[in-house]
Amino acid sequence: MMLLGLVLHSALTYNITNHGNAWGIKDPKSNYILTDFLVLFIHSFRMPIFFLVAGFFGSMLFYERGVVNMLKNRVWRIIFPFIIFLFLLSPIIYFSFSYTNAVFENQENPFITTIQLFSNIVVFLPKTTSHLWFLYYLIFTTLISVLLGLLCEKLKIDNRISNTFNWLIQKPVIRVLFFSTFTFFILSSLETSMINASVSLIPDLSTFVYYFFFYIIGWILFKSKNLLNNFMKYDWQCTFLAVTLVITQGLLIQYSGMKLNPNSNSTILILFNSLIVWLFIFGITGLFIRYSSKHSKIMRYISDSSYWVYLIHLPLTAIIPAFIWELPIPALGKFIIVLVLTTLICFVTYHYLVRSTFIGKFLNGKKYLKKKKPVGNIV
Repeated sequence: MMLLGLVLHSALTYNITNHGNAWGIKDPKSNYILTDFLVLFIHSFRMPIFFLVAGFFGSMLFYERGVVNMLKNRVWRIIFPFIIFLFLLSPIIYFSFSYTNAVFENQENPFITTIQLFSNIVVFLPKTTSHLWFLYYLIFTTLISVLLGLLCEKLKIDNRISNTFNWLIQKPVIRVLFFSTFTFFILSSLETSMINASVSLIPDLSTFVYYFFFYIIGWILFKSKNLLNNFMKYDWQCTFLAVTLVITQGLLIQYSGMKLNPNSNSTILILFNSLIVWLFIFGITGLFIRYSSKHSKIMRYISDSSYWVYLIHLPLTAIIPAFIWELPIPALGKFIIVLVLTTLICFVTYHYLVRSTFIGKFLNGKKYLKKKKPVGNIV
């Protein structure tokens, strides 16, 4: 899911769709409809799975370590990184987008023009949460979930909830229909077919309600962790059907004369997205349980690096297009260049600047020691 974030943000600059303030740069020379489909595809499931997984591990901390230790963990792993990197990254992100826009507008001295914007100290203060909105809303969802968890324990209804959930999880078709129906009513009530990330410092109710739903399902799922193997039932079928529905939805939007933007209150689009998100959740989770349950050094490394990659990748995906926009290659080629360079920089900086330093310990609670090269005998 984290690596897909790099793909999504690398693709946005080359979309035909104008994303307005959500993504303020667009290459005037290179656009390709395939990048729009790619963004639609990833956006349809990535953040819901993020919140579901976050809810699962939040529940694990709550039930296995206790409320106090869980809250301490969340303060150190979520609140402190959010505050620190919000202030560190805000001016960098602002510079990246401003510089690339200046380049795309063919301004004579884009670097000087961008630097001049920083003459006002206010520029250094965060005006939005940017891509850190996930952490921002994770703070709220965690607090509400803890309160609900304590309430359920006091009312002694958590076992009844778990028993109902256990039955539901073991019925592959019923669970897809049940959660899709629930999601349909939520989206219908919010009058949109897909929730965009709200980067405002003022919490957005629609964003909170939608993603809290997935977080709380993940929270309840932890108590049914012994039944996770049931996700492997029809995992390939769910994934294939979800991909088919995304392609159908994209074609429907494109050839019906609408912009390739699913954020409307169309009933048919709400129905599409309600089914797609749960087919992907059960399909992708099932595939990971099936093929990635064994220990893997590579997956462990990627998992450890994911927090750092998530934090620093956005300004890279915003500024790299400025340096390649005049290359005589199609949009798809530029997108691949941005993606590859961003990925390399993220992982190289993680390996040499984060993994074995205090930053790695701050983000992941663990600092890996550098491997020392064996010293041969001196004769």
